Amino acid sequence: MVQSSIADPRLLDLATTTVPRYTSYPTAPQFTADVGPETYSRWLELEAVRGGPVSLYLHVPFCRSICNYCGCTTKAALRDDPVRAYARVLKDEIRIIGARMGRIEVSHLHWGGGTPNILPADCLEGLVDLLSETFSFRSDMEHAIELDPRHLTWDGMRRLARLGVNRASLGVQTLDATVQEAIGRIQSWAVVEDAALAIREAGIVDVNFDLMFGLPFQNEASIASTVEQTVRLAPSRYAVFGYAHVPWMKAHQRLIRDETLPDAGTRIAQARLARRLLEASGYHGVGIDHFARANDPLVAAMKNGSLRRNFQGYTTDTATRLIGIGASSISRTPSGYAQNLPDNLGWQRRIAAGELPVARGKTMNLEDRMRADVIEAILCFFEVDLGEIAERHGAGVDLFGPDVVRLAAQMGSTRVRIDGWKVSIERDAHETARLVASHFDGYLHAGGRYSVAV
Repeated sequence: MVQSSIADPRLLDLATTTVPRYTSYPTAPQFTADVGPETYSRWLELEAVRGGPVSLYLHVPFCRSICNYCGCTTKAALRDDPVRAYARVLKDEIRIIGARMGRIEVSHLHWGGGTPNILPADCLEGLVDLLSETFSFRSDMEHAIELDPRHLTWDGMRRLARLGVNRASLGVQTLDATVQEAIGRIQSWAVVEDAALAIREAGIVDVNFDLMFGLPFQNEASIASTVEQTVRLAPSRYAVFGYAHVPWMKAHQRLIRDETLPDAGTRIAQARLARRLLEASGYHGVGIDHFARANDPLVAAMKNGSLRRNFQGYTTDTATRLIGIGASSISRTPSGYAQNLPDNLGWQRRIAAGELPVARGKTMNLEDRMRADVIEAILCFFEVDLGEIAERHGAGVDLFGPDVVRLAAQMGSTRVRIDGWKVSIERDAHETARLVASHFDGYLHAGGRYSVAV
């Protein structure tokens, strides 16, 4: 294992604690079959009555090859046939949802995967046409897509721009050749540069770069080199994620040997180095792992308190409803979460029967909603006013009493400040925010296996 010289043993102990990533609360291990097609159908009909806006997420679970580090729900597709077949069923799911929601207003549309940009051109165009016919796109709708630079063409980017895509997220991860070999994702600087130029030439100015730390054989020199090279391309945002090694969930991660991975101290040092270099280059830190230019709406949202966190990371999206479309995708409404069947065949069969393809989910009660707000505030702003959240929900703040006691006992006053019902992280916020948030997780004791906090 690659070792570091981080000298704070308490921080190292906290950083190796395993906790959820909290892109949702309650988290996926709490989803059960109690939420199925009928329950989700009622939720959608209720939201149709309430009206828009909503966000749409379309999941494309195919890649040309599977990267060793990948934690997504995806499979390899060397030919277009299975991708085309999947796109046809996506259309049927869109129609089923539209029949329950009507022409509801959409503020955000996000394509994720997998590799959405391997969808054949006619499939993408047909899906966007159907979406625009089924739902009402706002004139200022953010239309984002995740891109693999290895499968990006200049003509393809022009086509995406014509379809209304106005934000692109480029999966860079690392430019270190040794690390790329270990993770099974070979993409040279020339490939990344060409992809960024193609995006810019297409007129898409809002570009995110995704980088990773904690990868096999990765060190601070390779982190610095990757940041310094990519900054030349001037993306508007960065997301710098820690590799989550969960081989018990993702069998292909067993190709990454434990002894090649950085230890906890090295992961902390790598993340801190990336943060220092990006901030020195004019990017502002947003939450635990995002960065944006000073004039970016993400920075404004952080400052005015409207920043949100969802399955795609930090966002300015204030819609309270996220409708997931595609195998394994997760929807969120004020009533709860609903997740589609993860296997393509089961998902297709359910849709062929004219049903919503929901496999499981979680109905949210008042306590769930309160705790979700607390956890989101901690991860967005590193502080939370428990009294304000309780008042907003018309409930008693005493619910959080035991949580605050446990938090104080574990974290101590040097890292966390507790002033009445106000909690703020005073030290090592980026490394400990997920751990602090976990103290307000009412289900954590119920089990679940997670990645480390940093």
